[in-house]
Amino acid sequence: MRNLVLALLAAGGFAVVGAAPAGAVGTRYPFCIQGEEYPGLSNCTFTSYEQCQATASGRFLACIANPYYNPGDGYDPRAYRGTPNRVRSVYPSY
Repeated sequence: MRNLVLALLAAGGFAVVGAAPAGAVGTRYPFCIQGEEYPGLSNCTFTSYEQCQATASGRFLACIANPYYNPGDGYDPRAYRGTPNRVRSVYPSY
């Protein structure tokens, strides 16, 4: 019984490690295609709405805006901006 519980815990741990976070899936492109062939947000690879429509034409597919799209406006609050401060010596230079 104890071995079964340990095996289930190990399998659950491996499943959690292998899962991708929701924010990381499909954040590079602004448009997704949905339908019977592509359920959910499984195909978000289109840079324009026209490109998505051309791919969807003739099939039971629709194009939607990607709700997770990050346009990458260049602002990164963690990035260092500016020049570094010089280390000033406590001793005068002659």
